[in-house]
Amino acid sequence: MEKRTRTRFAPSPTGPLHMGGVRTALYAYLFAKQKGGDFLLRIEDTDQNRFVPGAEEYIIEALHWCGIKIDEGVSAGGKFSPYRQSERKEMYRKYAEQLVESGHAYYAFDASAELDTARKLAEAAGKTFSYDSSSRMNMKNSLSLPKNETSRLISENTPHVIRLNVPVNEEIRFTDLVRGEVVFHSNLVDDKVLLKSDGMPTYHLAHIVDDVLMEITHAIRGEEWLPSAPAHILIYDFLGWKEQMPHYAHLPLLLKPDGNGKLSKRDGDRLGFPVFPLEWKDPATGEISSGYRERGYYPEAFVNMLAFLGWNPGTEQEIFSMDELIRNFSFHHVHKAGARFDPEKTKWFNQQYLHKKSDEELAKEFLPVVERELNSPQSAVCSPQFVQRICGLVKEKATFVSEFWNLSSYLFIAPSEYEQDVITKKWNENSSKFFNGFIENLQALTGFTRDDIDKTIKQTAADTGIKPGEIMQLLRVLISGRGSGVDLLGMMALLGHDEVCSRLERGLLNVKEKVQ
Repeated sequence: MEKRTRTRFAPSPTGPLHMGGVRTALYAYLFAKQKGGDFLLRIEDTDQNRFVPGAEEYIIEALHWCGIKIDEGVSAGGKFSPYRQSERKEMYRKYAEQLVESGHAYYAFDASAELDTARKLAEAAGKTFSYDSSSRMNMKNSLSLPKNETSRLISENTPHVIRLNVPVNEEIRFTDLVRGEVVFHSNLVDDKVLLKSDGMPTYHLAHIVDDVLMEITHAIRGEEWLPSAPAHILIYDFLGWKEQMPHYAHLPLLLKPDGNGKLSKRDGDRLGFPVFPLEWKDPATGEISSGYRERGYYPEAFVNMLAFLGWNPGTEQEIFSMDELIRNFSFHHVHKAGARFDPEKTKWFNQQYLHKKSDEELAKEFLPVVERELNSPQSAVCSPQFVQRICGLVKEKATFVSEFWNLSSYLFIAPSEYEQDVITKKWNENSSKFFNGFIENLQALTGFTRDDIDKTIKQTAADTGIKPGEIMQLLRVLISGRGSGVDLLGMMALLGHDEVCSRLERGLLNVKEKVQ
């Protein structure tokens, strides 16, 4: 019987969740849901020195905002709880000691000063120190010390760690879901610390124990963990867990827009765009880093963009709902090379989702802005119906709802100033003739649809012997004060007969005073 697919996202609560972390969670979620399986959230908080208050809550809220539903984990519970590694501390020592007893790990008593000395000696020789098969016998550990000395140090509670005993001259192989067959030589693998002196496990041991005990079938993580993979393969082997080992998938790095280097947490607002899904306030410094949510991005657009940072469906389609991503996702289409982040493409994705929103949905977002700007929620121009029609006019020109007010304020407030450059360039002796006749013709209209207005413009132009194209921008300026904006006929139909005539009369008076 085939195992039920189970993936996990296992971040450390050391600060806000980087968009690269969200992408890892997204891919794990998509794969699990496609296979009808489970997505788990586990918090890997074994490094208590780096723990940041509020980070765990931020991670959960960010996943929720993105629509990544947690089936099991810290916020959902489950049969394998607890899901915080700090609360599972006692179970890890057993496996570390098991590795020592089988000869696949050892006690290391080196103090910090001794390790520093070893590093300096290596640097003086033009090398980089690595605690591995080439150096371990020169260090202070249970492999280099007599057994009675090791026993004495243990009995005296001498601070120590447990390190992996990496074999020499072996090839370590595994198949990666993204990279295919991967081969490492054991002589290049260092003896990872598995259990720290405070009794806390390191990531190298803890994630393996948890993945096996939680029945994880697929472990998806960033490319930065690839160099550690051979040590992890060895640990599975040494614990007798080769059959339970999940399939690994190492995802490509997210690169800066120029392609030079990994997109890091520090790049955030420094480069002019967020790198976090939600705004984050550093509890230690009070520094605020912007988030996609607060910048006005839709979660669906953010998720769609993230999915394409390292994956493509093999077709021309770019806009995918979450359900479509679940159906189409495949590790076969995840790239090995780093994925360059494009902030402008991210805006494009949001624009596409904004355009797909109904006018009614957009009006619900925009109405509070209108009421705040006008300070008059009871005004007729604040009616949901009026705002809804305005959203229909402006949305094709916008990327964010936050831009709507600048794009449409003149629809709520009649202009008091008029774009002089347009008037200077376009106004001539025929203009007054046209507009005087146009206002008169408009006032006589019984209907005020787009077609009514269009026919009146053309008829007035014909009567005054000018081409409609000569006066269209002037008409826009007289009504809105601006030389460009939303669809002109749509704007006039929205404002209505009386408002358009009133604005034209005021605008015409203003222009005549300035051109005389």
